[in-house]
Amino acid sequence: MSKNNSTGKYLALLKDMKTEWKWLFKYIRRYKWQIAFYILVGVLATLMSLGISVSSKYLIDAVVSRLDDKLLLYGGMVVSMAVFNIVFNAVTSWISAKVTTKTNNDIKSEIYSHMMLADWKQICSFHSGELLNRIEGDVGVVSSGVISFIPNLVTRSLQFIGSLVIVLIYDKTMAVLALLSAPFLFFSSRFLVKTMRKYNKQTREVNGRVLAYTEESFQNIQMLKSFDLTRSYIKSFGELINVFRSVRLNYEKFSIATTLVLSLIGLIVSYACYGWGVYRLWQGAITYGTMTLFLSIASGLSSSFSSLAGMVPSAISIATSAGRIKEITAFDKENDSDSALAFKLKASAASEKLTVIAENVAFSYDAAEEKTVDDFCFSVSSGETVAFIGASGGGKTTMLRLLLGLIYPSSGSLYIQNESGQRLNISDSTRRLCAYVPQEKSIISGSIADNLRLGKSDATDDELRFVLSQAELLDFVDSLPSGLNTPVGEHGVNLSQGQAQRVSIARALLRNPEILLMDEATSALDVETEGRLLENVMKANNKRICIITTHRESMLKYADRVYNIG
Repeated sequence: MSKNNSTGKYLALLKDMKTEWKWLFKYIRRYKWQIAFYILVGVLATLMSLGISVSSKYLIDAVVSRLDDKLLLYGGMVVSMAVFNIVFNAVTSWISAKVTTKTNNDIKSEIYSHMMLADWKQICSFHSGELLNRIEGDVGVVSSGVISFIPNLVTRSLQFIGSLVIVLIYDKTMAVLALLSAPFLFFSSRFLVKTMRKYNKQTREVNGRVLAYTEESFQNIQMLKSFDLTRSYIKSFGELINVFRSVRLNYEKFSIATTLVLSLIGLIVSYACYGWGVYRLWQGAITYGTMTLFLSIASGLSSSFSSLAGMVPSAISIATSAGRIKEITAFDKENDSDSALAFKLKASAASEKLTVIAENVAFSYDAAEEKTVDDFCFSVSSGETVAFIGASGGGKTTMLRLLLGLIYPSSGSLYIQNESGQRLNISDSTRRLCAYVPQEKSIISGSIADNLRLGKSDATDDELRFVLSQAELLDFVDSLPSGLNTPVGEHGVNLSQGQAQRVSIARALLRNPEILLMDEATSALDVETEGRLLENVMKANNKRICIITTHRESMLKYADRVYNIG
């Protein structure tokens, strides 16, 4: 029963690897000409290597037999092929570097695109550090494998077959001796595949945990210092690094042991071939040149066979990384399928009212959990402001995520319509009508101007200053030595929470949206500043729909209607 279970797991593992390689073939087909180039390069290099071995045989025989008329010919052939090999390798190395870099960049860009366009809920199930691990580590393994694996397989196979044919022509016994390692590699393949697959997965997963822990530590370094947790985190990081070290050393121990065994077998094979060659030379059955050829080709035959066997770990590593990337690319993807109608609704907002309507909307982050939003209804039209109130965790932020098309209702309807009767369900396409101001800092590293222009990339400095004045932040920016060009630091570390909120509000106003969503967006402001700012927001566009969430009663006076969620 245990043996059957082990066999079943092994077959499942091979099935997974087959699926992963099948997925990889879409990239292999895409880069077929680059791969063909690599194959051609490898074939030429292999033929040249075999040619040098054969030419060396005739050169040595000519020297021993004192065939002066042949020395120049065979010597010239050996030297010419050797020089050609050196130049050829230098040129192809440069071309290979360019091709590999381009391929890696292309695949990395594509996977980054997949991650950015992936369904928000699905992609958020992964830590950002783990996503970084996959796009940096796994993509590198895959891109290198896509370009090099098949050419290496072809080249090493050709070297093996070519060496075998040459040895068979001169001595069949030598060919048998050179293949003595084959039975060991064949019978140990199951164990090698299973063990290498296990260590590859463990190494990638633990490395992801290290990256995630490191990134999270740096992002929250202020909080960690304030709670005097830095030494505790340093200790935990050391423990995590030790886990990675343990996994890595286990893999290295296995790899070294495997290499040692293969090297010993290769050594035995080489000495067996050497001994047989010496014996045949002593018998007078072969020449010195043939003896040299035997040693060169037998070594190449054994090494090429070992190289082919050594491609198994490479295939496993590539497949493992491919499976980890495939997991990301399998996520549902935002496709902006309703863009045409969204543009029509946006254009119609200049002459007719838009209305956002929720009819019996329900949503749960997990089917087994209690609904975060349940049977919720509201409507808001152009020029109106509504406020969502309720207890923390009651569903206010969730409702804004629904309005942004980041998540979709489990039941009920959520849509935008105009007075002409055009109607569009909320989706990723309707975000072009919206601007969002989150409660937390949403500041990128760069200058204040860089952050503002996320709302409108071609905005002039005058436009930036205008929205900053609406957000009650212009005086502060003008007081800075570099003004709009002042760096804000990663996550806005150089800004207070209130200043960061006002930058976010200014950015949203610069976008001039039809629908403005504000999630506790003034929670860090004093009541007086909050009042002035909200009045500015309302005056900026009297046709705008404003939807706010708040715990502050002071904000409710700006709302036409108040809805209690949860």
